[in-house]
Amino acid sequence: MTKNLTIKELTEAVGGACTPRMVRHYHQLGLLPQPVRSPSNYRLYTKNDVVRLQRIVALKQQGFQLNHIRQILEVESPSDTTPSLMAQLQQQYRAVMQQISQLRQTASALEGLLGRDRDCEIMQAEVLAQLKLLDVETQAGLGGLEKLWSGLDAQVHAHPEAFAESLQRLLPDLSDRSEIEQDLISKLVLACGDVSLASFVRLSSQAIATSREALKSGCQIVVDIPGVGSALDMTRLAHLGCRVETLIDNPHITTATEAEKAFWQHQEWREKLHQISPNCILVIGYAPSVLLSVCKAIQTQQIAPALVIGMPVGFSHAPAAKRQLMQSSVPFITIEGTLGGGLLAATALNSLVESLIEKPDCHCYLSRA
Repeated sequence: MTKNLTIKELTEAVGGACTPRMVRHYHQLGLLPQPVRSPSNYRLYTKNDVVRLQRIVALKQQGFQLNHIRQILEVESPSDTTPSLMAQLQQQYRAVMQQISQLRQTASALEGLLGRDRDCEIMQAEVLAQLKLLDVETQAGLGGLEKLWSGLDAQVHAHPEAFAESLQRLLPDLSDRSEIEQDLISKLVLACGDVSLASFVRLSSQAIATSREALKSGCQIVVDIPGVGSALDMTRLAHLGCRVETLIDNPHITTATEAEKAFWQHQEWREKLHQISPNCILVIGYAPSVLLSVCKAIQTQQIAPALVIGMPVGFSHAPAAKRQLMQSSVPFITIEGTLGGGLLAATALNSLVESLIEKPDCHCYLSRA
């Protein structure tokens, strides 16, 4: 890139839905330096402007606020990372977590109303009508609100919960997903009780097709620790002829912390990983380092699993491991970010196994593949 760019050419070079209006806004905030002007007073940009704008857009997409992006870009090297900047980022994190907590309370209240089945609709309508008239200026008014919820909750003793009806009202639009994927996501949400999880579930285009073929052939199932294996549907897996093997085969290891430490301290577990059968299904629900090692072994062609269900928990290594998994060549099912756990990983495999046995001739997933 040798010639200067106009503001339109700059945004086209950067992409990512960047617009000239955004660029002018970044000038006003000091995120982008003011450009030189042409004789006709047009803004002219250089290759350095493209690189800086790409960084701004990337950081914004990761969720950083603009004032913190400016501070991050001003840091010239890792040694210049000042304690004050880290403190400000920590303050931003705490503010975001407080917002999430408040939104979670709002979501819980809405779920309490929307997640009701038909048997609760009469009381639900009554509560909605009374909420419009509710006066909560006094303590007595707050007591009235509690009475409304108690009346609504009293209905739950009359019948079992209809999960399908609740999910139909609460889940985001999944019409672009295959029937098998919709069922899998619904089961993951039920396993953790958090509807927002649906937005973070990621499946590669070949995940369903490849997993069904592997399961039909009676493939080996490899889990990271015994707790994941104990949550698998052994009856259905035995019906398919699938044998379950545990990587870190120590019954005393039950947490992510213990699994992570054991995998690092004992060479035997790392060597065992490289000996897994081709076309197996890996189910990782705890240790991020296991998933990182899996991704590296796939990249170096040391192992060739049919599918990786990668759902370890953690706050730095786990998100990084999942990103590496999503960039790998192997079919995968994962949950972006820190969310995960052995129960969710096992639930994902159980859902695939159940759908194969219950609907062996279903081909809804092929349109996506």
